[in-house]
Amino acid sequence: MAESTDTAVEETEATISDAVTVDTDGFGGSALTDEVVLEVTDLQTHFTTRWGTVKAVDGVNYHVRRGETVGIVGESGSGKSVTAKSLMQLNPSNAVYSPESSIQLELENEVVDVLSLQDSSELVVVRGGAISMIFQEPMASFAPALTIGYQMVEQLLIHTSMSKKAAATLSVEMLERVGISDAGQRFHQYAFELSGGMRQRAMIAMALSTKPKLLIADEPTTALDVTIQAQVLDLMKDLVSEFGMAILFITHDLGVIAQVADRVSVMYLGRIVESGPVRDVLHSPSHPYTKGLLHALPKLDELDKPLTPIPGDIPSPLERPPGCVFHTRCPEVLADRCNVSIPTRTKVSQFHTASCFALDSTGKAA
Repeated sequence: MAESTDTAVEETEATISDAVTVDTDGFGGSALTDEVVLEVTDLQTHFTTRWGTVKAVDGVNYHVRRGETVGIVGESGSGKSVTAKSLMQLNPSNAVYSPESSIQLELENEVVDVLSLQDSSELVVVRGGAISMIFQEPMASFAPALTIGYQMVEQLLIHTSMSKKAAATLSVEMLERVGISDAGQRFHQYAFELSGGMRQRAMIAMALSTKPKLLIADEPTTALDVTIQAQVLDLMKDLVSEFGMAILFITHDLGVIAQVADRVSVMYLGRIVESGPVRDVLHSPSHPYTKGLLHALPKLDELDKPLTPIPGDIPSPLERPPGCVFHTRCPEVLADRCNVSIPTRTKVSQFHTASCFALDSTGKAA
């Protein structure tokens, strides 16, 4: 598997604007090694429906190294969650993956092409084993008729050689580690008996108990209030540092990305339109969509001013615009070009790229 040559951003903090402050250490502070845990190449995930083919993900490329946090950001409908679920083949049965697509996952002694795995017996090494996922709404993820403890023990029995007693002991320890008080009691409770923040902590404990190589966090703080959100982010930062795992962090919140990510990819309608070190992308955005997301954030010294939204709505995947998928909402659209051709990636700086015709060959605004 190809090694990445990306380097960590050196500055500890950089103020991007009055709206976003970047902690350039991210969760991992940078990748612990150049070991690439996950490499996604030309991922195309389509859904066959009665109305036609939905191109939810269309040619996505990225990689994640051990100890690194990679953020994926974009509006609802950009394809972020479908991209994440593709890593474990968790999409609905009408999902179709292109033969050209590749998801290479580094295990202890081998590299596995996830999309080549055919059934659940083969996927068990990936689902909950090498890859764990924190879902956006844990209330909908935990089985309501089973206790938290039962579900935690069950996955450990599937993915490890532990006895039932050892799995129960480890589960209680993990609940304690994530800051749940009276963990022994909570172990025997149901999801509906816990608060939102406590359910999210329990989901994190469950995801980390198998010590995965890659943790997918799909909008893990969206349903939480600001105080609990900060606690959950701090908790994840501490645990990731200890376990040395890689994280794929999915959110629509650039403020959260600024706090947690080492690198970020900006998605729009199934394509990555800009990517690079988080400080470079947020401090010097090059794609009009990234600029629009940043301009839509409130500024601390201008709270009375109305927000500046991106005009229009994200198109339906069934009605994908030709050419650049953002041209229908873009303030920098070039007539007879953006609506005809798909822009290729342009190098903005050493590790920063964007796909936009408004950039010249040197990555500057044309």
